[in-house]
Order: sequence, then C-alpha cells, then structure tokens
Amino acid sequence: MFTIKLHQLVASLCSCWFSLTAVGQVNWPQWRGPSGTGYSAQASPPTRWNDSENVRWKTPIPGRGHSTPVVHEDLLFLTTAIPAGEPLPPKMSGRPGEHDNLPVDHKHQFVVLAIDRANGTIRWQRVVHEAVPIEGGHKSASLASASPIVDEGRVYAFFGSHGLYCLDFEGTLIWERQFGQMHSKHGHGEGASPVLHGQAIVVNWDHEEQSFVTALNKTTGETIWRNERPEVTSWSSPIIVEHGNRPQVIVAGTERVRSYDLETGDEVWQCGGMSANIVATPVFSNGVLVVGSSYEIRNMLAIKLDGAQGDITGSDNVLWTRTRGTPYVPSLLLVNDGVYFLAHYQNILTRVDLTTGEESPGAMRLGELTSIYASPVAAGEFVYITDLEGTTMVITTGPTPRVVAVNRLNEHVNASAAIADNSLFIRGEKHLFCITET
Repeated sequence: MFTIKLHQLVASLCSCWFSLTAVGQVNWPQWRGPSGTGYSAQASPPTRWNDSENVRWKTPIPGRGHSTPVVHEDLLFLTTAIPAGEPLPPKMSGRPGEHDNLPVDHKHQFVVLAIDRANGTIRWQRVVHEAVPIEGGHKSASLASASPIVDEGRVYAFFGSHGLYCLDFEGTLIWERQFGQMHSKHGHGEGASPVLHGQAIVVNWDHEEQSFVTALNKTTGETIWRNERPEVTSWSSPIIVEHGNRPQVIVAGTERVRSYDLETGDEVWQCGGMSANIVATPVFSNGVLVVGSSYEIRNMLAIKLDGAQGDITGSDNVLWTRTRGTPYVPSLLLVNDGVYFLAHYQNILTRVDLTTGEESPGAMRLGELTSIYASPVAAGEFVYITDLEGTTMVITTGPTPRVVAVNRLNEHVNASAAIADNSLFIRGEKHLFCITET
C-alpha cells in the first residue's frame, strides 16, 4: 500500500449497453450515468475548484436527500424529502436505541425538483406524496436516496415505500405506482435506485419480508412481470446489460447475485459468495460482470456471462475473486478495462483489471480524504472521489494514477456526483453545486 498526498506528487495530469443511447454521453440520465458504470467518456469538467473558483452556481435545496441529480440538456432533476406540519411524538424504527437510527418525528413531503442547468434556478417543485415515513433510517441515510431517471421528456422519481412517480418536464404527474411498505434491516432505510431499458423500468425490492424484483411499462406504469426473491434487505441498485442479444437484469443481493431475463422475468443464472447488506452497484463490460461486498465477509467476484446458466457458484464462469479491500457503501467505477473501488467506505482506493483482477499499481491511501459514502465518478482521463466532508480528490485514470487536485466545498456530501459536458454536479447536505470552468 502507498499513500497519495498532493504535495508529494507532481500534478499532471465500458461498454454496457443500456437503452440510453438516444440521450447520449453529454447527459447523465440515471444512477451511475449514461453507461451505468459511473463514467462519462466525452465529458470534461474542471479538475480544480473551491468556494470562489469554478463554481458557476450554488442552489439551496429544501429538505434532505442523498439522491444523485440526473441531467437532460438544459434541465436537472432531483428528489428530496421535506418535513411538513407540526412535530410528532418521536418513534424509532428498528431496535430502540440501537444502530444509530433517526426518529420518525414529522410527516414529510416527497418532492421532485426541476433545476435550470444554466443558472441553478428551481423551475418547479412538485410534491408527489405526503405521509409519515415508514422508517426514519440510519443517521447517514435519507428519505430520498434513490436517484431518478430521465428519458424522452419524462422523469421517473422513486421513493420506495412512498411510491414511484412519472412526471413530464413541466411537472405534471402522468402515472404513479405504490408497492407497499418496505421494512429494511435494523430500520436503516431504503436506497436502491430503479433502472430503465427500452420500455421497461425495473425496481428491486429487497427487505425483511417478501422481497421481489419487478419490471414496469415506462409509458403506463403497468406491471410487465414480477418475480419473488429469497433474499432479504439490500441497497444495491439493479443493472441491465445486453449480452448475446439477451437483455438481463442483474441484482446483487444478500449472499447471491442473480440474473433475470428482462422480457420474461425468469432467472437465468445465480452465483453465491456475496455478503449480507449489499450496497455497492456492480459494473459490466465486454461480457464480464464485477460485483463487490464488504460486511461480515469481504468478497468480490468477476463473472463471465458467456455460458452462464443455472447455479454457477465455483464454476469456470467465475474468472476471479478477491477478499481484501472490497467495497461496501460506494459503488464500483469502471473506466475502460480498469475497475476502481474503495475499501468498505474508507479512503483506500484500488484499481484492478476487469478480466484478470490484477492490481495496478496497488492499494492507494487517499491521504487528503476521510470516510467516503459517495460513489466515485470519472470523465475523460480523470477520476473524482468525494468524501463526507465535501473534499474531492481528482486523480488520473490508468495503471499509474497521479493526483491532480484536492478541492474543498466545506459542505458535507453523501450523494454521488453527476457529470454532463463540461460540468460536475455535486449535491451537498444543503446545496447543489455546479462546477464549471468560469
């Protein structure tokens, strides 16, 4: 292991087929971006900023949420949850006094916002639901942690137990779906984002009661299929991949990762070896899937999809495994053939080769950063890693990463960033920042 420190280094410095090709690389249409890997090949945001440099605008966001903004041309969309009405007698979810949970002490409004990309003005703010939350969630969570999706003049906002909503770009509600109440492990809350492919929106619903995965028609919200799952609570978002002309829904869940046929919902394959409490979203490219977990056990798997059928645990379809420095909260990042991940949620970054699992150059301690909940993102030749204190380290991609800059916004950050064209959008606890060269 070696330590990256800014003053020690000279500053110089995926193909996953989603149905978002019409939106293009210049936008950020859903969780983990246009390719579902956290990478935007054509974008070129600044590598340096602070409170007064390269911040085009800084917009106050009401309420609280950890969802990533999505970007479509001149608009950004964001979700939040705003306390409403008089305080209620506090009620704890999970086991009272344990697991650092927040109390349920207010009714909340569940809100979708549209923000002008040029100047940060809130164009509209739509309350789609108002209710007393099912759970308060962990102190590090929020009631608006699932990221929205934007596609063909519509935005899809998911609030878990409080519904999935389809709105047009003027804020008019087109349809909504309610799935019931989700009861998460320890009452820690909800967070998995839906995913869109073609005409289907897929929602994974892993919790402490009957879990399921379901596909909905994006135009009407009607159910295409629903498949019950034996897993319990996870927070990992599903991904959809094209392999052999067969779209597959891949869900990393407690103890197992499973693949479902997008058209029918039938299970294609499954593979054991995962931990409980899965949070990180997998990545896929060139026929290889990489999933990671780090809770009571640490394990990463690289799975070759060619020939994957039935239970492939321990088979030749598992290209490599890894049991050290594996990810827990931040999701994996894929840039070309390099998979980047953070150890648990610590400031230790590793880059491995997609197909071999070999490290290059080895684990890197990001000495300027603290704990990290936001998932790393990348644009062009640079990786952006933001910690809870709002400090972002920028490093070069490739087998010999170098530090370019360490940038501070002095506001706590849990949400993962979005990238579009020459801008980086960072959601803090109180503001949304547009980082653009000024």
